[in-house]
Amino acid sequence: MNRESEPATSHLNRRRFLAATGLVGATGALQALMSNTAAAAGPGRGERSIRAAANGGYGALQPAPPHGDLLLPAGFSYVAFGETGSTMRDGLATPSRHDGMAAFAGEDGTVRLIRNHEQSNGFAFAQPSYDSFGAGGTTTLVFDPAGMRLVESFATLAGTVRNCAGGPTPHGSWLSCEETFTGLDQSNPHGYVFEVPVDAEGPVEPVPYPAMGRFTHEAVAVDPATGIVYETEDRGSAGFYRFVPENPAELSAGGRLQMLAIAGQPRYDTRNGQQPGQALPVEWVDIADPDPDSDDSLAVFYQGREQGAAVFARLEGAWFGDGSVFINSTSGGDAGLGQVWQYRPDGDSGGELLLVYESTDPELLESPDNLCVSPNSGGLVLCEDGGGSDMLRGVTPGGEIFDFAALNNSNTSELAGATFSPDGNVLFFNVQSPGVTYAVTGPWGAGAL
Repeated sequence: MNRESEPATSHLNRRRFLAATGLVGATGALQALMSNTAAAAGPGRGERSIRAAANGGYGALQPAPPHGDLLLPAGFSYVAFGETGSTMRDGLATPSRHDGMAAFAGEDGTVRLIRNHEQSNGFAFAQPSYDSFGAGGTTTLVFDPAGMRLVESFATLAGTVRNCAGGPTPHGSWLSCEETFTGLDQSNPHGYVFEVPVDAEGPVEPVPYPAMGRFTHEAVAVDPATGIVYETEDRGSAGFYRFVPENPAELSAGGRLQMLAIAGQPRYDTRNGQQPGQALPVEWVDIADPDPDSDDSLAVFYQGREQGAAVFARLEGAWFGDGSVFINSTSGGDAGLGQVWQYRPDGDSGGELLLVYESTDPELLESPDNLCVSPNSGGLVLCEDGGGSDMLRGVTPGGEIFDFAALNNSNTSELAGATFSPDGNVLFFNVQSPGVTYAVTGPWGAGAL
C-alpha cells in the first residue's frame, strides 16, 4: 500500500452514473461497470450522473455526527476508536499504521476486529514475537455494536514486518500478510503469511506458513467451498497465486502454491492493452520452491513466469463473493490508474479471468486498493489509495459508482481495511496515519450498500 505523495485534488462531487442494468450482487455490479466503461466518459456526464445515481441512493455527503470528522450521507453517524498510542487491555500502547482488517462475530453480540499494523523495523510491540526487530503485527478489538463503543483491545501478533492486508478464513481466523521480502537479519526471513485465531486473547505464537510462499504479499481471499486461498502480490511486476491446502481447516499442514497463467497465451501481460469483458481461460502452474533461500524478491515470481504465468501491476485488495474472487490492480491499465479483475473458478484447474473495469480518468477512479462486498446488498466498497484526499467509494448492484465516506479535514492518509460487521449493520474502516478506526452506522437499506 505504498504510494508517492502527490498534490491534493478534490474527490468530492464525483458521483457518476455508470449503468442501470438491473443486475444484482457483486458480480452484477462489476459487469455493469465493465459494460459501461466507454459510456462513462461522455460529454455532459456529470449532471446526469448526479441526478441518476443520487449518491447510491443515500444523497449528498455532509459533516456527520457526532463531531463532523467524517463526511457521510444524511442519517449516518460514526464513532472513532483504537487510536495510535491509546492504552490497550494488556497495558501496551496501540501501534500505528492501521491497515487491513476483518470483522467476526464475537460473544454476547459483540464484533471482533483483527487489524493489521503496517509497521516495519524497530522493536516488536509485544511478546512472543517472530522477530524482535519487527515492529508490525496485529491487534484485536472487541466492539459493542449496540452501544457503538470499544470494549477492549489487545495485541495478538508481533515481530512481523509491514503487515499490510490479509483476509478472513471460514474457520475463524485472520491471515496477516507481510508486504516485504527483506529480512532484518538472516535468522528471521520475512515475506510470509501468519494466522491469528479470532478467539486469541493475547499474542499468538507467530508461525510463518512457508508453503504459502515467500514474496511481497498483500491480501488473500478464501473460497469457502474449496478452502483454496487466493493471494495477491504488491509490486510492479506481480503474480496472482493460489494455495491449495492439504487440509483447508489446518493451513499449517501445507499444500501447493500455484500461479495463474492464461491458457494458450504464455507470459500474458495484463497491465495494458486489455479489453474489458473478454473472458480469458485460466490454468495454474506449480511453484516448485515457494520458500526460496534467496535475496531476490522475485524468486517466486520468476518460477511462475518461466512456466508461462501472467503478470499484473501491483495486485492489492482481494475479496471472495458471488462465487468469484475480485482483485484490484492498483496501477494497472493503459493510464496506470487501476483495474478491477474477477476470477471465476471452475473446478480444480481452470476458470476464467475477466477485466471488469479499467479507469481512464482519475476523477472516475484512482488507485483502487482494499475492497469488500456488502452482506446487505452485494454492492462493493472500494478504498482508494491515490493522490490527494482518498475516499471510500461504493458500487451499487446496478453498476453505479459513488462516494460514500471521506475525511472532513486536510489529512491525505490512505483509507484501508473496509469491512462490514457480520450482520451488515456497521461498516468499519481505518485511517492509516495517525491511526484510527471508524465504525459507521445508518440507514443502509435506503441505498445500495
